[in-house]
Amino acid sequence: MAVSLARLMVSSGCGTVDRPASQTAKALAGRPSILLVTLDTTRADSIGPEAIGIQTPSFNALAARGVRFRQAYAAVPETLPSHVSMMTGAYPASHAVHENARFLSATQPIVADRLRQLGYRTAAFVSSFTLARRFGLARGFDTYDDTLPAGAAERASRDTTDAALAYLGQPSAQPLFLWVHYFDPHYPYTPPEPFKSQFANKPYLGEVAAMDAQLARLVAAFEQRAQGPVAMVIVGDHGEGLGDHGEAQHGNLLYQSTMHVPLIVLGPGVTPKVSDAPVSTRRVFHTLLDWAGVPAPLSLRHAEPEVVVGEAMKPFLEYGWQPQVMVVDGRHKSILAGRVEIYDVSADPDEARDLSASDSLRPAVPRALRDYPVPSPATSRPPENLDEHARRSLASLGYVSAAATPEVRKGAPRPADMVALFGLIEKASGLFVAGQYAKAIPLLERILAADPFNLDAALRLATAHSSLGHEAKALEMFKKAAAISPISPDVRTYLALHYARGRQWELAVPLLEKVVADAPERLPALEALAMVRERQGRMEEAVGLRQKVYALRTPTGSEVIELGELEMGVGQTAPAIESFERARALDPGRFTHDFELGLLYLDARQFTNARDALDRVPTSHPEYAMVLFKRAQVSVLLNEPDRAARIARARQRADASTRTLIEKERLFQNLRRP
Repeated sequence: MAVSLARLMVSSGCGTVDRPASQTAKALAGRPSILLVTLDTTRADSIGPEAIGIQTPSFNALAARGVRFRQAYAAVPETLPSHVSMMTGAYPASHAVHENARFLSATQPIVADRLRQLGYRTAAFVSSFTLARRFGLARGFDTYDDTLPAGAAERASRDTTDAALAYLGQPSAQPLFLWVHYFDPHYPYTPPEPFKSQFANKPYLGEVAAMDAQLARLVAAFEQRAQGPVAMVIVGDHGEGLGDHGEAQHGNLLYQSTMHVPLIVLGPGVTPKVSDAPVSTRRVFHTLLDWAGVPAPLSLRHAEPEVVVGEAMKPFLEYGWQPQVMVVDGRHKSILAGRVEIYDVSADPDEARDLSASDSLRPAVPRALRDYPVPSPATSRPPENLDEHARRSLASLGYVSAAATPEVRKGAPRPADMVALFGLIEKASGLFVAGQYAKAIPLLERILAADPFNLDAALRLATAHSSLGHEAKALEMFKKAAAISPISPDVRTYLALHYARGRQWELAVPLLEKVVADAPERLPALEALAMVRERQGRMEEAVGLRQKVYALRTPTGSEVIELGELEMGVGQTAPAIESFERARALDPGRFTHDFELGLLYLDARQFTNARDALDRVPTSHPEYAMVLFKRAQVSVLLNEPDRAARIARARQRADASTRTLIEKERLFQNLRRP
């Protein structure tokens, strides 16, 4: 039993074999079109026939047609990793996505890719930046619609449904796999009318009700337009704390409020019923493949109970608190976080009575808790190649990663004992990312007072003081951070950034060189080292560093232009042309470097491109006399009919810098004045 559990923890549990096209076509005959609807941030007790304080007729009608699982559990209480588990069939210990804003490996098998290989048309419509295509779930989808309103990080279920319905209007003979993700119940809770008025005192439920209304529209259109039989999975990705066990939202704890989710399966081979078998939502993967004709023992069409595993590693990976693992075996749920808690979730769904002092577990459960692979904070650190838009989008949704790899230590606090800090950390992190350092400082001080070994809080506090020019206070906090983690590369990096922005920037050089030598893709250090190389006059090195930075993250338009200017300055003609053309493509209407582009093309002997670039330079350009001179050169080189007239115009508009150049230009010597 223990070996089986270990295998389930780290594998997708479903082998697949490629088949010839003829066998694939035969296998697809009669296979259903499949609709997967994922309900973000939806508690199991907020939707369905047993929900309290809300009617959800759309969900209830679907539940009556299929299997409704009363004990379905998310693999992790965060949007991206939970969806990754559903799409791969693996627990986070295998697919390695433990938090939002991480990237799924391209080598990890994903269900959409497999279904497309089997002949399915595949489409997805997601409603939050947390599931943007950049994070890896778009693989295998013919259409992946992650379009969001301008400046927003999410879209309402009505807008997502409208987009999905427009897609469903496209005829196709292929069976369809359609994934639609609704984000509405996520904080902040702002339901539309009439749900805003109906749930004035419980806006979270208003969001659920609004989502349920859109579910009806989606299902009706899907069933009307699908070719052949239809199958559906309706599932929550995680719940919402709403104050239970001290957690307002989700991501930090493993209690029922955030891990227990709604789940319905209906379609061919499914007999309507209510199942009390504990199941993991990762089995969505197996269920979809099962309908497509691939043998899948863990398919939810067969509601065999399992020993369910889950994790909440965010507090461990970001603050160094105890890692958290959950195992559900029958009616008993166990949580390991420094010590074991045991709850009878059937008799005590609120998890008010910890039975660990008196209850005994089957031997397999303690082994599963103990043997679950705990990720390394060093290898699971937040990505540094997110652009500023991505960081702000995630922050607006309450997702802000720690700035530093935490110090893992014995005796670290249990997350359940630190609930008073959850809201404080989220608020301080949001203010920090938004650059509101003065407002963040008192909150960070409170966090550090309550959790003196919180390296992230110490470094953010040091950085906030540094950004505000508080030299002495910044150095004091950097010293504090170094005491928490003496060998931390994060401390070295952020101290170097502090020096780099000030008058003592020379002190940053050895620190940055050490960081980049140890971690060649450490973006903040690369950017700072590029800046100090410019100050040192080592321009070719500065250019090389900036090129490496922009290979690791997407630069802004102004950054691309600045790079082009630097490349031009050190004689890198071809890279400079590429940079300027990239900037022009990003925003043609605001591009003001056509003169430089014309000079570069002329240097590269690409005369037609030089002509086009110089012709775009407005007459108001401060160096227009030089523009005319260069344009005349190009005209001669292209043997244009009006070349003599262009030389004459250059002479007429000449200034002190171009007059002598024109008279000495050999290209002009054999052409008479008109």
